[in-house]
Amino acid sequence: MNYPIQLVKLKKGLSLYVPNPENVKSTYEHMLEKDPLTPFPFWAKIWASSKALTQYLFEHPELVRGKKVIEIGAGIGQPSFAIAAICKEIVISDHNKDAVELITKNIHHLGCNNATAMCLDWNVFPESIKADVILLSDINYAPEQFEPLLKLILQYILDGSEIIIATPQRIMASSFIEKLESNIKHSITTSVNEEDKTVAISIYILGR
Repeated sequence: MNYPIQLVKLKKGLSLYVPNPENVKSTYEHMLEKDPLTPFPFWAKIWASSKALTQYLFEHPELVRGKKVIEIGAGIGQPSFAIAAICKEIVISDHNKDAVELITKNIHHLGCNNATAMCLDWNVFPESIKADVILLSDINYAPEQFEPLLKLILQYILDGSEIIIATPQRIMASSFIEKLESNIKHSITTSVNEEDKTVAISIYILGR
């Protein structure tokens, strides 16, 4: 783990180790000096979409209770850790190795015996990994990644999985949601406070 972490108390009694926000930028800049290709740690923050998805799952536990769940592009993985106790099994994944190391630490911290941390990239996602429910939070931010991500989502829908997506209402992301429109079973818009402003978040439930 390259980033200093601290234990933070979140809602519903959940506590997680997260990167110290005061040190993320300086640590990244130091790493960048050593390796100019170091990716910025977007994963190292609990984003508004993650908070909205967590709250939605608290309000609708029937969506995940007793089921096998995978969170893809989880970052810190707050939604997954919030529901882990009621899932049959949960995989919390990200493509960033630091994120997966932190997920592993939080699994041990919380004693989640039914949780597994995995380093997974949706561009080369293993076909063998199946689940009843797929969680996706703020993943449709880079247009060049839309095609492989849509392909993965549509394959999971074809396999009978239910997809739960939480996303900010970005203009550039609208085309991504439009391509999934025929599979949307339910949607709501909620709001989350983030850095002294209110952020609108859309949550979509997709399936066959």
